[in-house]
Amino acid sequence: MTDSTNPTTATPYTTPASAAPVGSDPSALENAKAAVTDSVEATRLKLEQTLDAIEDKFDVKKRTDEVAERVQRSYEENPVPWIIGATAVAVGVIGLVAWAIFSDD
Repeated sequence: MTDSTNPTTATPYTTPASAAPVGSDPSALENAKAAVTDSVEATRLKLEQTLDAIEDKFDVKKRTDEVAERVQRSYEENPVPWIIGATAVAVGVIGLVAWAIFSDD
């Protein structure tokens, strides 16, 4: 079993056999530059998409609007649970107010 933290057992980096010394072939250098540029552009695009997704996820106004639309649509489809819920909240508030007024604390 090799210990990756021990430098004596780590495999040293070796240059691939197909890699030519820098400057030996101008077309190879241009191809390498193009590959690096393409890789950087792809990474930038991926980063941009990730940041857009994060921004979209944490956009409070947009999330609030989405919830409001869902609630409105739910109420329009079946208002009975909303009416029951509102009635229960009203009874609870009235009960708390009555308790506060009429209690002997």
